[in-house]
Amino acid sequence: MDNRLGISGRIAKAFQNSAMTPLLALVGLLMGVFAVMVTPKEEEPQIDVTFADVYIPFPGASPAEVESLVTNPAEQIISEIQGIDKIYSFSQPDGAMIVAIFEVGVPRNEAVVRIYNKLYSNKDWMPAGVGVGEPIIKPKGIEDVPIVSITLSDKSGLYDSQQLTQVAHGLETELKRIDGTRDIYTVGRQPTIVDVRLDPVKMNSFGITLDQLNQHLPAANASSTMLKLTHDNQQFPIQVGQFLTRVEEVKQLVVGLHNNTPVYLSDVATVNLGVDTPTQHVWTSDKQGIYPAVTLAIAKKGGENAVRVAQVVEARVAELENQLIPKGINVEITRDYGQTAADKSNTLIAKLIFATTAVVILVVLAMGWREAIVVGIAIIVTLMITLFASWAWGFTLNRVSLFALIFSIGILVDDAIVVVENIHRHMALGKNKLSELIPVAVDEVGGPTILATLTVIAALLPMAFVSGLMGPYMSPIPINASMGMLISLAVAFVLSPWLAGKFLKSAPHHPEGKAASGIFHRIMNPFVTSSSQRRNRWLLLLGVFALITGSILLPVTKAVILKMLPFDNKSEFQVVLDMPEGASLEKTQRVLFELGAVLNNVPEVSGYQIYAGTAAPINFNGLVRHYFMRNQANQGDIQVNLLGRKERDKDSHSIASEVRPLLNEVAQRFGGKVKVVEVPPGPPVWSPILAEVYGPTPEIRAQAARQLRDIFRSTPDIVDVDMYLPEIHQKWQVVIDRSKASHYQVPYASIVDALATAVGGKPVTYLHSEHSKYPIPVQIQATETAKVRLEQVLNMKVGSLTGSAYPLSDLVEVRQTQMDDYIVHKNLLPMVMVVADMTGEIDSPLYGMFEMALNMDELGLPVEQYYIHQPTGLNGVEIFWDGEWTITYETFRDMGIAYGVGMILIYLLVVAQFKSYLVPLIIMAPIPLTIIGVMPGHAILGAQFTATSMIGMIALAGIIVRNSILLVDFINQQVEAGMEFSEAVIQSAAVRAKPIMLTALAAMIGAVFILDDPIFNGLAISLIFGIFVSTVLTLLVIPVLYYVVMKNRFCHH
Repeated sequence: MDNRLGISGRIAKAFQNSAMTPLLALVGLLMGVFAVMVTPKEEEPQIDVTFADVYIPFPGASPAEVESLVTNPAEQIISEIQGIDKIYSFSQPDGAMIVAIFEVGVPRNEAVVRIYNKLYSNKDWMPAGVGVGEPIIKPKGIEDVPIVSITLSDKSGLYDSQQLTQVAHGLETELKRIDGTRDIYTVGRQPTIVDVRLDPVKMNSFGITLDQLNQHLPAANASSTMLKLTHDNQQFPIQVGQFLTRVEEVKQLVVGLHNNTPVYLSDVATVNLGVDTPTQHVWTSDKQGIYPAVTLAIAKKGGENAVRVAQVVEARVAELENQLIPKGINVEITRDYGQTAADKSNTLIAKLIFATTAVVILVVLAMGWREAIVVGIAIIVTLMITLFASWAWGFTLNRVSLFALIFSIGILVDDAIVVVENIHRHMALGKNKLSELIPVAVDEVGGPTILATLTVIAALLPMAFVSGLMGPYMSPIPINASMGMLISLAVAFVLSPWLAGKFLKSAPHHPEGKAASGIFHRIMNPFVTSSSQRRNRWLLLLGVFALITGSILLPVTKAVILKMLPFDNKSEFQVVLDMPEGASLEKTQRVLFELGAVLNNVPEVSGYQIYAGTAAPINFNGLVRHYFMRNQANQGDIQVNLLGRKERDKDSHSIASEVRPLLNEVAQRFGGKVKVVEVPPGPPVWSPILAEVYGPTPEIRAQAARQLRDIFRSTPDIVDVDMYLPEIHQKWQVVIDRSKASHYQVPYASIVDALATAVGGKPVTYLHSEHSKYPIPVQIQATETAKVRLEQVLNMKVGSLTGSAYPLSDLVEVRQTQMDDYIVHKNLLPMVMVVADMTGEIDSPLYGMFEMALNMDELGLPVEQYYIHQPTGLNGVEIFWDGEWTITYETFRDMGIAYGVGMILIYLLVVAQFKSYLVPLIIMAPIPLTIIGVMPGHAILGAQFTATSMIGMIALAGIIVRNSILLVDFINQQVEAGMEFSEAVIQSAAVRAKPIMLTALAAMIGAVFILDDPIFNGLAISLIFGIFVSTVLTLLVIPVLYYVVMKNRFCHH
């Protein structure tokens, strides 16, 4: 018998009585326990998405000059770097910012080294005397997203923002001591300064100039290093000078002489320890009131367990309350991605257990409790080893990797079910002893089981090579599922026979299959043995074709909506406000307060934080959209926190959609623009709808962009419309009379520095303190009254090389001009971005985009439009559609390629097994049948067809082919045993119906447990409906099709 057994039968025989088999199973369980203990837990997969913000200062230069002298050459240099995907640049007054986005998967450290090497090895591109500063490179990545934010506020009025800032800075130091933390910073901080407010009248009366202050203050704040003095053969340390440590010392600094009398700094200025004129404000609201606040943001290092880091941070903060954190300061956890990761992980692990239990119950009902024990143990061992393999591969425990395991339950159990069911069937025949029949039973299904496993892997694994953000985001699904399939195959051949020998010895043997045989004879005789079989087969073919055609038409008629990913039900969303250029911080704050009042009336909102002149701690979406750069007085946002999911009936997307028109009404009343930004369900994009306008001149681009913006606004359901083109506003230009400056021998640079210091403030030295985390600047500037009345500032005097002093008003002239627009490039080409989102019943940006794109001529903007390749705009206005469309196109394109590669691999595998070019086509025939279940399933449940739905369809190809292989292999075995071909065709369906239906139900049961997830329900629907319909049709179509194609060959044989 051994000589007749194949590899699967020999493996089963070798391990069914081996003492090593249970030990191997125990090792597998321990490996899984180890993996669960050490694998970091996170809510989302960690993606290597690295970009670098390169800031190149060019003080005083206009955007056009910055573009020409800085941006263009810098872009050219950066574009030479290997692995660069896109380059965005913003040429603005005083400098350029270039965003270099690397391809997904380029490690952060490698990307940083590349860009540093390239920029600093090409420093000779700009002469030193032009005035361009050193480039500042700020690498950014997923590790920069804070996982915890802690808001400190005071409801009693005892502590102001400066005191809250000091507490926050103390917390920064304490929390940084926690292992695993990365960047920790405070938002809304009001840093302490020595505020020196100059009185122009007193300065003139004492004859003190700004030059003197710039010289005297730093010179009076110096100390030498420790020196050594030798005396009487002994060394003594000696230190010369002392630093400024108190405000009183700063006040008493001598800054000049008047009538031979010392002039102290306090004689010409008020000197106080306080805060600078605020450039940002943070407030928090619990819906009972609104209070001044600051927010600490804590990020973690890559690869660290988010749950552990968050828990340790929060425990440390609790310990520090009433110690480092004074009594009366309210501490609020306003973000806890560690807790959300733990909740999601625990929920999914529970679902994994429920899915496993449900599959075991299914086996109990179908075959008995002994067989269920065998299958259940096989599932558990397979899952535990798969968890270890997932950890070894480098995956974390996140929503995608855990969903991959739940999705895999149904297919991981297939091998064990097929093997155990065939042992069960052989036992029912009662021809051999259990120890003899187990290897034979395993060998009988071993070949098709190996092939079927490889076909599922062939269908899934190519998805791991999808490009862009979506590829690595979803990669745990194909990789974990493929590893799990290989592991389940090994467990089915090694452990399941051993378990069967132990648990099935005393199982009762009852002949089975007569009822099924009768049923399938009645079903299949009309297509195989009836006199009208040909006509019946044509009717079956036409019926199947009609069902496929009808299913394909569902998305065409919008009965099924196509979307990249649906919105998840999150616990937060963001309100982003942009006031007109030039709006003051106070006006921005007032509008944010009005928006907050609207949110106060929303019952599902538990609280919110207002950020004026700064941005809330960023999430992954804010990282990609560069919200951390929103630090202007006319910018602000509100971080909205919702009640827990169990405490509200509405999902976060519905809440955001309902408040959007109310918030828009308030913002428009004050001339502002507001966007309601939700946490995206997958990899974020710059904007859901994004049109890039290219053209030969700035004027043409601006005009076309404004026309396109108007089209966006007039299109139904298009919301949050904006344009990256600043509104024209005024500025004051101080023009220096070079002739007069030369005549009076006043250095040009001294005039610039004097005005910049008086108006903008300048730290001339620093106060030294042992108790401050950050240096305390001694900042000199004019009083706010003098700044408002600029003539007072211009009355201040500046010194000349001859020692005389002259009022600034004699050397300058103030003119009112227009502010220059900044210039945006993408991949070295100038363009203007017009952005929007879509809401409403369809709620898919693709439909809104194509509605506008296809009717652009009728809407009054006849332009060339591009969807895949970026245009140049040299010959006229051209539009490139980006945003969600690009990531959708790339994802579905790559998935389509992966689907095609999977089909080719499946075909090659089946050809190798059956030694035929025709049989694989028959075996693969059910693949199109899956669409009969998938599309109507989405339509029935009112679900959108998403990227996860496509993953389900791809997985279905491998799952369904496995059923065909079992049927065809059984037919061949029975014919070789002497059975008539037509009877073998019918018996294949009758005998294999049970394992096929069991494996199908197991896969459907696994999918049921992810049906309630907003993102992955598309995957679940594809599996449930696709498997159900295609399995039922496969049991009929494949035997009939195989009979039609092969009857002449078998009958002749």
